[in-house]
Amino acid sequence: MGKQKYYVVWHGVTPGVYASWDECLQQVKNFAGAIYKSFNTEEEAKEAYYSSPFDYVKKPNRQQTTDNGQQTFDEVQDVPSYRTDTVLPLPMEVTAEALAVDAACSGNPGPMEYRGIYLKTGQEIFHFGPIHGTNNIGEFLAIVHALALLKQKNLQMTIYSDSRNAIAWVRQKKCKTQLERNATTEELFKIIERAENWLKTHTYSTPILKWETERWGEVPADFGRK
Repeated sequence: MGKQKYYVVWHGVTPGVYASWDECLQQVKNFAGAIYKSFNTEEEAKEAYYSSPFDYVKKPNRQQTTDNGQQTFDEVQDVPSYRTDTVLPLPMEVTAEALAVDAACSGNPGPMEYRGIYLKTGQEIFHFGPIHGTNNIGEFLAIVHALALLKQKNLQMTIYSDSRNAIAWVRQKKCKTQLERNATTEELFKIIERAENWLKTHTYSTPILKWETERWGEVPADFGRK
């Protein structure tokens, strides 16, 4: 049996430290701009995860490939050479000092989860779910979660969401879902009520911007399940 290795995923479906290649592969396979590397010990991997990936991997030429046309394991895919303020392949018009949020739902309604990603480092800052709900509800809650977190930490940065509905609901301070409130969804509706109450009792100056998917590709907080 080979020596145990640990894998750091800085940019993938769910950034983190993984104890097997199979787990790592699930996070980076077919994920545009995935950034990841193996380490010999868990301590090394954890230290690397909280550092810039470019302390450990190089920025390759975009045309650099192996003989069979595939990029090698330690290479960084599609990292823009024209930006030094982020590890992610962000377009120039997107600020890196920002949180990107997104939700995923298996069915509609179905098991729903959402998360927020810090664009400067690609790290997952928060994650909630799964809980029975809808994608629109998840998108709404993700924005409110990001707003509350930034308020709590006294931080000022942009929030990006790819959901026009969710952005509108936040501005209206109301989650206008058509989901039925019943025994299955009662827990979710209590969370929605807390989110709506937060919006009604707090002020904020945080810019909430639409992530332009057609121009920029999938939002970095995307769960990669399309």
